[in-house]
Amino acid sequence: MNKVFLIANLTRDPELHETAGGKSVLKFDIAVNRGFKDADGNYITDFFNVSVWGDKGVNCAKYLFKGNKVGIVGRLQNRTYEDKNGYNRTVTEVIAEDVEFLTPKKKDIEPEEVTRVKKTRPELEPIEDDDLLF
Repeated sequence: MNKVFLIANLTRDPELHETAGGKSVLKFDIAVNRGFKDADGNYITDFFNVSVWGDKGVNCAKYLFKGNKVGIVGRLQNRTYEDKNGYNRTVTEVIAEDVEFLTPKKKDIEPEEVTRVKKTRPELEPIEDDDLLF
């Protein structure tokens, strides 16, 4: 079984990407306190990379910002890649299946238009209903 439950704070604003195949993925980092202090009396913090795929990621991009508290249910995943210097690197990340917004919503504030999208394919042109064959 591969299941992770985390309550954490975002350490930076999320970034919404689109794959070459047209799938949306939101990426952000979180900080989780371990719940106990070290010998100097400071809380120990772990940092994790999080990915949220599809419509859930697009929705999260509208409401999540640096400092927001979130509850995440997901799974851990390892992936490897070659860096620009030719070294193999391994990354462990959380693939979020559910994201709960735990920071209270501010009143009278509309969700931000998702301007953080990094597109990797050209925009599609709209088609008028009259142009459809069916």
